[in-house]
Amino acid sequence: MSQKAIVLDEQAIRRALTRVAHEIIEKNKGIEGCILIGIRTRGIYLAKRLADKIEQIEGTSVPVGELDITLYRDDLTTKTDEPLVKGSHIETDIKNLKVILVDDVLYTGRTVRAALDALVDIGRPASVQLAVLVDRGHRELPIRADYVGKNIPTSSSEKIVVELHEVDKIDQVSIYDK
Repeated sequence: MSQKAIVLDEQAIRRALTRVAHEIIEKNKGIEGCILIGIRTRGIYLAKRLADKIEQIEGTSVPVGELDITLYRDDLTTKTDEPLVKGSHIETDIKNLKVILVDDVLYTGRTVRAALDALVDIGRPASVQLAVLVDRGHRELPIRADYVGKNIPTSSSEKIVVELHEVDKIDQVSIYDK
């Protein structure tokens, strides 16, 4: 794989998350009754960052949870013989809450479908919204994001790589040739 371009640097990621935080607050008329749930792995860190920004803006914290969708994936058997399950950590009962799922990249929609299945097993939220840092297109399922940091149209021969400081020691989003 060779890197074609860096499409978001640290500052651009920060600006995109600030805008998404404002949009979440605006659409939900505040954050009462909301919970942010990050899809493992990078979605968790993005959810935490969004929660921090929302708290700076609103002066009130919003709960954050972690969702592991490993066992809900429809490609589980093609990925590995022994999946590594890290577990979900959601300390708040999601029943009747507005769940905002957070992920790094929206591509085919299959990850989000798996996340919806996992959520239903945990509880029945009032509604589910989707926030992503990058929407790259190429949907295979009828899923769309409510909040998008940046739309990055790509070809199917390209790959979007999101790197976050918490995992990768750098904040950037790049396009690679496969």
